Amino acid sequence: MNGHQDGRLRARWRRATRLLAAAAAMSIGSAVLTGALTAGAAAAGVTQAERGALAAPAVTSVTAGAAHTCAISADGGLWCWGSNYGGQLGDGTTTNRSTPARVGTATWTGVDAGSGHTCGVQADGSLWCWGSNFRGQVGDGTTTSRSTPVRIGTATWASVDAGPAHTCAVRTDGALWCWGFNRTAQLGVGNSPYVATTPLQVDTATNWASVSTGFAHTCGVRTDGTLWCWGYSSDGQLGLGTLGSQTTPAQVGTATTWTGVTAGYAHTCGIRSGTLWCWGENGYGQLGVNTNFQTTPVQVGTTTTWSRVGASGDTSCAVRSDGGLWCWGKNAEGQVGDGTTVHRSAPTRVGDATTWTGGPAASSHSCAIRADGGLWCWGDNSGGQLGDGTTIERSTPAQVALPS
Repeated sequence: MNGHQDGRLRARWRRATRLLAAAAAMSIGSAVLTGALTAGAAAAGVTQAERGALAAPAVTSVTAGAAHTCAISADGGLWCWGSNYGGQLGDGTTTNRSTPARVGTATWTGVDAGSGHTCGVQADGSLWCWGSNFRGQVGDGTTTSRSTPVRIGTATWASVDAGPAHTCAVRTDGALWCWGFNRTAQLGVGNSPYVATTPLQVDTATNWASVSTGFAHTCGVRTDGTLWCWGYSSDGQLGLGTLGSQTTPAQVGTATTWTGVTAGYAHTCGIRSGTLWCWGENGYGQLGVNTNFQTTPVQVGTTTTWSRVGASGDTSCAVRSDGGLWCWGKNAEGQVGDGTTVHRSAPTRVGDATTWTGGPAASSHSCAIRADGGLWCWGDNSGGQLGDGTTIERSTPAQVALPS
């Protein structure tokens, strides 16, 4: 559904609702009201699912794990759904959910989903993680999986990013900490330990602005606009011009205008002064350019209005300042969102809406947020991660309704 159609449906639904309110005021009776509701919705061409979506709470952030999704609503509530084999939904079970379920009653400001675990920051700055923990990625000092959120230490945190088997987070003092699997030095603290079950500080810098965790590498941007990467560079995903490992953070080039970075499975993308750059493995076209793997950043097209980028697995998505959404790379499950399952080696427009503002989150499924707070997801749905009550994959965006 494009933005124009969405607006028409909203207007028609509001008219139907006003008619019902008038009927109630005239005390026509509950049976008549029920009939009017059904008739009004039918006349407006609004399905039950669309009615629920229109009435759903607005969403402010979303994250896509391997087969689960989490989102924060405007009131700070945290909602998760999809695969739950490791307890990554945080609901105290290991049962999959095909519709959103609230995680406790706390107020959250940030959340990120890894392959089988999830971490989030609450309004008081406390950090919580849960889910699969076989490599210590939860960070609670154990390798025991957790089906409900567990607080990590007592520090205050600004943001967190969960990878397949390691996690990194930035504290409010600008220091960067990582924990979990370190087989390829992805924690940035050297080759040892092999597994860290509690957070370890990465170098001594206190000006980290953001961090992103890939499969075997990690990248971060500092407040001075410099970009740094470390871990394994099997296909050039560190952007350092070489293959092999980097055990501690190394600066990528000399630019000081990086505003964001995202790490996929074995590729990385970042935004620099509105231009989009990607590097690393390119077997599915996830770099957005028709070339082989790249060991240094390569510019994607000539557009200078990119504002946000997200990547996980072998798929990338990005939003431009005009509100247009574009995806590219692996598309076997329809995660590019163009109505096909054809891999794309160049950014491909997702519909014609110009109101995309949040996300995007890309994995084997993708999600993004529109200006009205509506959440839309598409792609793989084998674990119910699209949140529509089914396990049927979708190759175009469909709106997800959080319970009101």
